[in-house]
Amino acid sequence: MKRWRLIDTGLREGAWNMAVDEALLKCYTPGDMPILHLYRWEKTISLGRFSALEKSMDIGQLKKNDIGCVRRMSGGGILVHGSDLSYSLILPRIKCKEGVKANYRYWCTFLLRLYEKLGLKADFVQALGMEQKHSNICLAGCEPYDIAIKGRKIGGNAQRYTRNALFQHGSIPISLNETAFAPLFLEESGMESAASLQKCGVEIGCETLAALLVDTFCETFDAEVLPDTLSQNEEQNAIELFERKYTQEGWNHYAKNLYA
Repeated sequence: MKRWRLIDTGLREGAWNMAVDEALLKCYTPGDMPILHLYRWEKTISLGRFSALEKSMDIGQLKKNDIGCVRRMSGGGILVHGSDLSYSLILPRIKCKEGVKANYRYWCTFLLRLYEKLGLKADFVQALGMEQKHSNICLAGCEPYDIAIKGRKIGGNAQRYTRNALFQHGSIPISLNETAFAPLFLEESGMESAASLQKCGVEIGCETLAALLVDTFCETFDAEVLPDTLSQNEEQNAIELFERKYTQEGWNHYAKNLYA
């Protein structure tokens, strides 16, 4: 049985969530215990590393409605947050004969089991034979290893590899606040056609969902979690990343990182 650090940083603004994710990855070394990080969001739009904000979003309305905007260090499209539970995994880089896609599929299997425990039949888009399409907006796109329920995409997940580690994070939508977010998009948001737990008839609180996620993760990967907090080094790195990168418009709007 593999032991994992469980770090739950609760409900915070998007800039802090992304700063913690990167700090955990930055401080991780191959001999360290792998990490499962859980967090929730204030109302936020998150962008993939290469997302084009001005193409897809009304920046003026984002600011007017006081909705956060943060760029992730991972790929993928623009995603809405605020009624969701997010997780991230940091573990030693795994060499797999089938490559990156096989790793991605493997580390998403606990999500399929989680949805099953909630009474929902979820599978990968490719396995379901759904039509695939690319979009700058997460919920409007449909990639082979996206997860879908009843023909509707649910949430989003993305990976990043460093020399020493595999990093994956993703979001499980409890509900989708179309009233607040849909008017902010300049192109199809995908929100109306996307799934959430609430749309699928599942009523569950965020803390109950978090506990179920941890149990499912442990069962799926024969893991044991040890509750922990950020180390002094991790917290200091997170503070620096928060102040010098994830709260900076240059990074969040234009992907210009002046902090290295």
